[in-house]
Amino acid sequence: MLPHRLTLTDARQVAVRAQLLDADRPDQILRLTEHLTAFQLDPTSAVAPSAELVAWSRLGAWIATDTIAAALADRTLFDLDNFARPATDLPLFTAAMAGWPGPEPLQGWQRASRDWVTANDACRRDVLAALATGGPQVIGELPDTCVVPWRSSGWNNNRNVGRLVEMMARRGEVAVAGRRGREKLWDLAGNVHPDLPSVPLEQAQHRLAERRLTALGLARAKAVETPIEPNGVGGVGEPAVIEGVRGQWRVDPTQLDRPFIGRTALLSPLDRLVFDRKRMTEIFAFDYQLEMYKPAAQRRWGYYALPVLVGDQLVGKVDATADRAAGVLRVAALHRDPLYPDDAEDSVRAELDSLAEWLGLGLELPAD
Repeated sequence: MLPHRLTLTDARQVAVRAQLLDADRPDQILRLTEHLTAFQLDPTSAVAPSAELVAWSRLGAWIATDTIAAALADRTLFDLDNFARPATDLPLFTAAMAGWPGPEPLQGWQRASRDWVTANDACRRDVLAALATGGPQVIGELPDTCVVPWRSSGWNNNRNVGRLVEMMARRGEVAVAGRRGREKLWDLAGNVHPDLPSVPLEQAQHRLAERRLTALGLARAKAVETPIEPNGVGGVGEPAVIEGVRGQWRVDPTQLDRPFIGRTALLSPLDRLVFDRKRMTEIFAFDYQLEMYKPAAQRRWGYYALPVLVGDQLVGKVDATADRAAGVLRVAALHRDPLYPDDAEDSVRAELDSLAEWLGLGLELPAD
């Protein structure tokens, strides 16, 4: 079929509406969870944990600040590779677990992971035995009998059991059973996951790509790779071209030719609307990075700046911090981009009021 021809405005509106960030807000956490398919779990809580911020941006201040954490605790959601997903989606992952690290030909990192787990098979069996006899445990309580240490250039160097357990989760052997404070409790997967029939691998991959496109609205067939959760959608949906943007895209046809009424929203830095930075730049022309890993002197927008969405445009960043000891949501700056509308002040302020109310804090604004 001939590709759909979209203007940049069309593309932005498809992306915003698909992410449930238009004026037609969802009113149920279950609907939100099933539609978005995944919430990235990140412990940083400069304002609030990212997954909770994603839920608040869609549902508003009426939800609890631990909505996603509670859904994980009651196993409505399950944690796989630091993404919270609906428990009903587990059958879409079990075939890939059984075939870990993936079908041939393997990429270099897949072979390296497979070989490292094989070299430490005795430790893997020791971990399984410890969980079988001792029940759920945190990483520090599990035996480290690895004979080949994990090597990396980052903070995972020599964190043998942590890396091994993550790979065992991808193999379907262990799973996150809960938390003790900020630490994950691990248990045998059979004690955590519901016993549901597995969906065959090819069918599961196709279904996941369909779900991803429904959540994104618009994506490239093959996109810049990111760990765990892909940005590309393969051949699902229908072909599209976007005015002024090179290459072909895939679009969810149910999002086309629909009216759009926007609103103002403050987003998590890890929100799926901005997570694929290349797509974000191509469609929204938005200049943004998460700067928490930069030295303070090199930050342009702040440690955990929240992107500002107004209608179908990303127009600024809010440098905010939840100072729980002082009881305030402290806004250090509102960085207004050139597209920031003159009439956006009231709606941005209303979102800041909503965020502070949700957090149970007062709102402290900058002097200007």
